[in-house]
Amino acid sequence: MSKANAIQIRMGGYGPATTGFSKALKFIGDRLTSEFGDQVDIKYVWNIMDFGYRSEDILWLVESGVLSLGYQSSSYLTDRVPELGFVDLPFLFANRDQARGAMDGALGARLAQAIEDKVGYRIVGWFENGFRHISNHVRPVRSPADLAGMTIRVLPSEIQKRTFALLGAVPQRLDLTEALEMIVAGTIDAQENPLANTVTYGAHKYHPFHTLTGHFYISRPIFICRAQFDAWPAPLQDAMRRAAAEAVTFQRALAVEEELDARRAIEAQGCRIEELTAEEHEAFVRAVAPMMEEAGTIYGAEMLWQVGR
Repeated sequence: MSKANAIQIRMGGYGPATTGFSKALKFIGDRLTSEFGDQVDIKYVWNIMDFGYRSEDILWLVESGVLSLGYQSSSYLTDRVPELGFVDLPFLFANRDQARGAMDGALGARLAQAIEDKVGYRIVGWFENGFRHISNHVRPVRSPADLAGMTIRVLPSEIQKRTFALLGAVPQRLDLTEALEMIVAGTIDAQENPLANTVTYGAHKYHPFHTLTGHFYISRPIFICRAQFDAWPAPLQDAMRRAAAEAVTFQRALAVEEELDARRAIEAQGCRIEELTAEEHEAFVRAVAPMMEEAGTIYGAEMLWQVGR
């Protein structure tokens, strides 16, 4: 088959080619190319922000078919898919294994279906964005009181916004592009991200104080333009699902390494890393307890059961 007749698959993200997410996209592409050869023509746009887009633009770029496949933190979809607010709840997961098990099991399947019911995607897996921590340029943070009055960028999720309001901060829902500009300018005090993201986007160069709160665990759905996916022959659809499942395992292993590398980079920058005691951590959990008390009513007991609560 000539390239002109090949099925075009354009995969994109919003980070450098060196990140685990970009490497996972290449993993998928290599698997498909190995199986289908010149029947597919695969191209990559590692970081859409390099071309003037905002990180959140990945959502419409895929839904409209400009790109075939992308990933984005699930929080960006909560306004359209309210069920995703459940996995924005603070301190929902106790550890990585519990979180991965839930996202690979009934909870992840339920949320994938909820996305597909409301958005023009097919969901083929969940990358790990991981546990999120706080960095700032004001002072060390070891208690909610230390966040009082501090402006902090949060993902576009009302659940996350309310979480930090309960913790005493002044949350601002911002796209990553805007947040990075404000961090560099010093017009926002704090941000929250996995350590790897904090380093990838350079926030550690402006924020000397980091606290390992682990307040949210966020996944990034791998989504494909539904119109394109549904038009593919069944063998290619099946191969994509298999490749994505393997890529998730590959990316999650990289995520563990990236977190360790990021911590070393933060320390090398001369930043201060606060590791909370069990009692200090519990103070953060108590501060957001009202949200967890409401969760059963809002999301249902079944969803809480699916994460072992």
